[in-house]
Amino acid sequence: MKNRITLKDLAKDLNLSPSTISRALGNHPAISDATKKRVQKKADTLGFTPNSIASSFRMKKTRSLGIIVPRIDIHFHSLVISGIEDYAYKNNYNVTIFQSKNSLKREKEITKILQTRMVDGVIGCLSIETKSCDHFKKFDKLGVPLVFYDRVPTDFDANKIVINDFESAYTATKHLIKSGCKRIGHIAGNQTTTIFNARLEGYKAALKKYKLPIDEALIMHTNNLSYDEGVNCAKKYLALPELPDGIFCANDYTAVSVIQVFRKGGINIPQQVAIVGFSNYPISRIIEPNLTTINDRAFQMGEASTKLLIRKIEDDNDIIDSEIITLKTELIIRESSKLN
Repeated sequence: MKNRITLKDLAKDLNLSPSTISRALGNHPAISDATKKRVQKKADTLGFTPNSIASSFRMKKTRSLGIIVPRIDIHFHSLVISGIEDYAYKNNYNVTIFQSKNSLKREKEITKILQTRMVDGVIGCLSIETKSCDHFKKFDKLGVPLVFYDRVPTDFDANKIVINDFESAYTATKHLIKSGCKRIGHIAGNQTTTIFNARLEGYKAALKKYKLPIDEALIMHTNNLSYDEGVNCAKKYLALPELPDGIFCANDYTAVSVIQVFRKGGINIPQQVAIVGFSNYPISRIIEPNLTTINDRAFQMGEASTKLLIRKIEDDNDIIDSEIITLKTELIIRESSKLN
């Protein structure tokens, strides 16, 4: 194996000091153009490439970001990751992705790994099991900026990129009401998670605003909002003495499963039951009828998280300890709720 050409090798060949070689390759203004050209020509001839790891140690910057996501197989998180990577790449940062798999134990292990590795900053989304975020607090002591997205801590101040889940759920439920629905159900996410609790409360607030009853029998609770849980919820609706005429689902997976179960049961959508989902997954445009849903701006959330994190890393004059950025969502109306 051929030995790597080092700064010392270049310095010896050119009879210059290693520091002069380093400055010349870094286009330092104190080095003459003639010397810079001479050093670069010799570097090209010998096949010298800078040691980025050593440079990182000297600069105390690695241009590396650590990302903690619950699950990369969820379309929302894969879109967030795409947004993160796009913005990071454009700004010459590398990204390392870890999955907590919605496990608090695994999340804690990942934070320990990142706290001992050389990363300039961390972006995280909390696992469903996470209630206390003490394991993230060491990043602040280490001087490593931290940004949370979507599922964010409530027990300490932090940089956060979020959407207004309450308002989005209110908008979705209001759409069903304005479409003529009067008996509206909700398939809710895990209520220990703030975003799903906010979606449930937004649904209830819309019903109260328009003086419609809140029927607990029409509110179905899930742990993970999985497709199978959606199937079970749909079967429970079918077993009721009276079907709801509208259902707002806390994600698209459960909404799609309800559509499929209802159609197999001979229920016409949206004529008998109008359905709205949440997140605008690709399947929402494939399922028949196409699913009305909330666009939660996942890609933009990834971009915004990375933009904020890099600013925290690079701006020495940034005196704001923590920031909360709320992205605007959009109701996309499709066939599953068009009653007119």
